[in-house]
Amino acid sequence: MTDPAQYRPAPGSIPTEPGVYKFRDPSGRVVYVGKAKNLRARLSNYFQDLSQLHPRTRQMVTTASQVEWTVVASEVEALQLEYTWIKRFDPRFNVKYRDDKTYPVLAVSTGERIPRAFFYRGPRRKGVRYFGPYSHAWAVRETLDLLTRVFPVRTCSKGVYNRHESLGRPCLLGYIDKCSAPCVGKVSEQEHREIVKGFLRFMAGHTDAVVRDLNARMHEAAAEMDFERAARLRDDLQAVQKITEQQAVVLGDGTDADVIGVWADELEAAIQMFHVRAGRIRGQRGWVVERTEDGDEALAELLQTFLIQFYSDAVEQEESAAGLEEKIDRRGVDQESHQSTPWTRDDGIHRVVPKEVLIDREALDLERTKEMLGTLRGAAVDLRVPQRGDKRALMETVQKNAKDALRQHKMKRVGDLSARSQALQELQEALGLEQAPLRIECTDISHIQGTDVVASLVVFEDGLPKKQDYRRYHIKEAAGDGHSNDVASIAEVTRRRFARHKEDVRALPDEADEARFEDEANPEQEQQRRFAYPPQLFVVDGGAPQVAAAQAVFDELGIVDVALIGIAKRLEEVWVPGDDEPLILPRNSQAMYLIQQLRDEAHRFAINFHRQQRSKRMRASELDAVPGLGQARRKALVQHFGSVKKLKAASVEEIAGVKGFGPKLAQACFEALHGADGGASKS
Repeated sequence: MTDPAQYRPAPGSIPTEPGVYKFRDPSGRVVYVGKAKNLRARLSNYFQDLSQLHPRTRQMVTTASQVEWTVVASEVEALQLEYTWIKRFDPRFNVKYRDDKTYPVLAVSTGERIPRAFFYRGPRRKGVRYFGPYSHAWAVRETLDLLTRVFPVRTCSKGVYNRHESLGRPCLLGYIDKCSAPCVGKVSEQEHREIVKGFLRFMAGHTDAVVRDLNARMHEAAAEMDFERAARLRDDLQAVQKITEQQAVVLGDGTDADVIGVWADELEAAIQMFHVRAGRIRGQRGWVVERTEDGDEALAELLQTFLIQFYSDAVEQEESAAGLEEKIDRRGVDQESHQSTPWTRDDGIHRVVPKEVLIDREALDLERTKEMLGTLRGAAVDLRVPQRGDKRALMETVQKNAKDALRQHKMKRVGDLSARSQALQELQEALGLEQAPLRIECTDISHIQGTDVVASLVVFEDGLPKKQDYRRYHIKEAAGDGHSNDVASIAEVTRRRFARHKEDVRALPDEADEARFEDEANPEQEQQRRFAYPPQLFVVDGGAPQVAAAQAVFDELGIVDVALIGIAKRLEEVWVPGDDEPLILPRNSQAMYLIQQLRDEAHRFAINFHRQQRSKRMRASELDAVPGLGQARRKALVQHFGSVKKLKAASVEEIAGVKGFGPKLAQACFEALHGADGGASKS
C-alpha cells in the first residue's frame, strides 16, 4: 500500500487543459485511466484526505505509485483517447461494462459450406449471423422449432451431419421434414442456401412476403383438393404469425432507436438497453457496473462513458465482420439479406449506431457525445431524453427493467463479493502478506506415463478467473522420450514464466511513446504487458519438493516481491518455502475454497491441453508425409482394403490398383508404411 502524498504532483505542475490521465502501480501497470475537462481540477480530487474518497477510489490511489497525463486539443479527443487506452491497458479499477447475464441468441453459420441454425451463448465469431438477444433460452428454441417448419434449414452439429452423410440416411428431423437433409442429397447445396436465404430474410424483418407466399400456396392447395398439403401450410402460417406476434410493435412510426435506462444505488448502477428496429423490440441487453463516485453528475459521466465504449466496440466489431462480405458472396450466401439487416453497413453508414439514441438523463457534455456518436455512425444521431408519448412510456419500462436487474444482481452477488473479499483477507493474514493478493497465478503439470507432458498457468484477479491471461506450456527440458520429472517440470514453468516477466519489463515501450495519441495498439506489446508485472501470490500444485524447486528459481532470477506456496492434493496442505511443516487452513475457510478453486482450474486447464496434444498425436498418420496424398485419397485407400492392417499387408501392385493411384504414388505409400528397405524388398 502506498501513500498518495508521496507521488502527488508538485503544485502548479498539472495543466488546466482537457486531457487524459493514467495511474500506474509500482510494477508500471496501468490501473486506472480517466479523462477531464480540466486536468488540474480533476486530479486534485484524488489527493485529498483518504477518508473523503469513495472506497474504490481510495483503493486505487493506494495501489498506484505514480500518475501521468496527456493534454489533448478538445474534450472529444479526450473521449477518444480514454476509450483507446481503456481498450489497450484494460485497467483494473476502470468500470467494466459486463453483461449482467449471457443472453441467448439464434445463430446462423453463414460461413460454413452447409450453413446451420443453432442456439448460442457467448462471444461473437466471424462467419456467423446473430439474431437476438432473447430474454430466455426457451424463446430461441421455440423460434427455431417454429421456423424450421417453414424453412427446413440444417440445425445439427458437424459431427451429426458427417455421421449421417457417411450412413447415407437422414436423421429424424429429415424424415419429419423439419430439415431439408442436404447430408444425403435430398436438396443440393444451392437449394439449401436458398432456404437459408429465406430464413435470414425472415429473421431480418421481411415477414410480409413469407406470409403472402404461404397464404397463396395454402389456397392453391385447397383449390386443387390437396387438403393434406393445405393443412400443413396452414400450420406453417400459424407458426409464422406466432413468431411475428412475439415481436410486438412498440413505436408506431417505424422508429430505429436504442432506448437506454440507468438505475443506481450508492455502490453500483444497472444499465438496460432495448434495441428497437422498425418500431419493434428486437433485443434487450443489460449491464451492472460499480460506481466510483456519488452524485448525479457522476451518473451522467458514467452514461456518457458507456455510450462511447458500447458503440465504439460495436462499430469495431462490425468493421471486422465487413471483410466477410466478399467471402460470403463467393460462397453463395444471400448478399442482399446480409446487407439488409439493421446491424450491417449500407453506403458508409454504420447501422449498429441507430438514428435515435434515447436516454433517461442527459449525459455529460451532451452535444459533444452526440457529435462523437455521429462520427461513429457516419450520419447524424439524435441523442435526447424523451419527454412524452410512446417513447417516454417505453423509457419507463426500460427503467423498471434496470431497477429489477440491479435488485436481482444484489441478491445474487452479495454472497460472492463478501466471500471473495473474506478469502483474500484470510490469505493475507495466513501468509503474512503486506497486502491482499489481488492477482494470483497457479501452475499444474499433466501427462500420462511421461508422454505429451504439458503445464498450465491460470490467473485469478480479485478472486475471479481472468481467462485471457491463461497460458499453456509444452515441457521441453524436464520431460521427453517417455519420462517426466514433475518437480523439474514445475521449476521449468516457473523459470519460463518469470524469465518472461523480466524480459517483458525491459521490452516495454518508452512512456513517451505510449503517450502519443497517434500510437496504434500493438498486439505484441499487449502480450508483453500481461507478463510485465508479477502476481502477488504464485501457487504450485504439489508439496514441499515442488515449492523448493520453485523457490530455487525465484532465488536464481532475483524474484523477491512474490509470495510462493504449494497445495498438496492428499490432505489439502499448504506448503510455504523453508518450512518443515505445512500450513493447515481451516477446511471450511474461504481462503481454502479459493486455493482449491485455483488448483482445480489449473488442473482442468492442464488436462484439457494434454488431451488435445494426445489426440493430435494419435490422429497423426504414417501416410501424412506422402506428397500428393490428401485426405480423400487416404480415406479411399483405407476403405478399399477395409482396415489399416490389411493395407499394411498389401503389395505395391495391389495399392496401385486402387482408383486414383499410380505406380509412383503406390510405391511412396508402401515405403511410408514399411520404410524404404521394406519397399525395396517387395517391389
